[in-house]
Amino acid sequence: MRRFRAAAAVLTTTALCVAATGCGGGSDTGGGSNDSPKTLTYWASNQGPSIEADKKILTAELKKFEKQTGIKVKLEVVPWSDLLNRILAATTSGQGPDVLNIGNTWSASLQATGALLPWDAKNFDKIGGKDRFVESALGSAGAEGKDPSAVPLYSLAYALYYNKAMFADAGITEPPATWDELVADGKKISKDGKWALGAEGSNLSNNIHQAFALGKQHGADFFDASGKPTFTSDGAVAAVKQYVDFMAKDKIISPGNAEYAQNQSLRDFAQGKTAMVLWQAAASTFAAQGMKPDEWGVAPVPVPSGAPGTGQNVNSMVAGINIAVFKNTKNLDGATKFVKFMTSDAEQKLLNKTYGSIPPVKAAQSDAAFSAPDTSVLRDTLAKSAAPLPQVANESQFETTVGTAIKELFADAAAGRPVTTDSVKSALTKAQQQMPK
Repeated sequence: MRRFRAAAAVLTTTALCVAATGCGGGSDTGGGSNDSPKTLTYWASNQGPSIEADKKILTAELKKFEKQTGIKVKLEVVPWSDLLNRILAATTSGQGPDVLNIGNTWSASLQATGALLPWDAKNFDKIGGKDRFVESALGSAGAEGKDPSAVPLYSLAYALYYNKAMFADAGITEPPATWDELVADGKKISKDGKWALGAEGSNLSNNIHQAFALGKQHGADFFDASGKPTFTSDGAVAAVKQYVDFMAKDKIISPGNAEYAQNQSLRDFAQGKTAMVLWQAAASTFAAQGMKPDEWGVAPVPVPSGAPGTGQNVNSMVAGINIAVFKNTKNLDGATKFVKFMTSDAEQKLLNKTYGSIPPVKAAQSDAAFSAPDTSVLRDTLAKSAAPLPQVANESQFETTVGTAIKELFADAAAGRPVTTDSVKSALTKAQQQMPK
């Protein structure tokens, strides 16, 4: 998912949202039909530095689609903080857009609702075939053994972004490759009102993404093969504690980051308050905040030892955005044409280049833009050392319950309360008890 702007929603919240006026999903009112396509409604996720920037970027492309097909697309760019609630409300009410973006981590959860069009071989053939797409991206498009619930649109991975000047001032000549190196470097930097590492302790999805990658390094998956949660395994507990300890024990994350939830860590990085941040495709946001490309560098996310991709050294979840079609659309032909347009080689090159992401379409990856230093790190991570989040029906609840547990542990750390193995295990036990049976 892009930039972890999503705050995953629980189903009870969604039920309340459906009951409230103005809170539910969109409507296909005014849309077309297979016989007479007029318009499509499209919910896009916020990919760029602002909603307005996305509107400008996408409107130009939608005009191309209208010129080619005669179908007008009614665009709404939905903030990540609202998107999952909006989608779940739409699946409940049946009042949704024709086409929508979803965080790829939600694919299996939304697939379980039955509201999205399955992408079987016949539907994939309409957009040029399934084999056009990178296998790892398809692996985050729905539950294993089932037809995908969506089509990959933008692929992303985590990287370590670092401030070159702050590193030089601290006498650090290269980015850390291991967590021990990151902590050691961080302690050199974290003084005089400056901090080594940015985090967003109140951003539930961010918490999950970091804990998942660390969990893989500790041999934990958070779910077993049957889809049952295993949040209290030794590896899961160790992963969450390691992440929170960057603030609680190592003192390389500012206590104020416990309250961050929406890109504040990128702002601090751009303003020279924080030297490092673990993020997905941050270049466009740094530029929007006035940071020059030669002021920052990018490296793979650290691992316990050795190199990413060896042993348990997964260093990122397979992040990204998928594009889906609501099954009850009245304009299935038009919706399918739109997905074909958005996943065409030309649009994949243009849109992923604009957003700093990696095309999940194989042919588009050959463009020279995706060999730049920052995007090449993301591309290599996706190819060698990234793993998809568990494709289970309760993934969104996982983001809510465990993400909230980590948020509360960060609050403890910020307040100076001890974060111990026992307190982490207690928090994760509570999270596991809140999961659907």
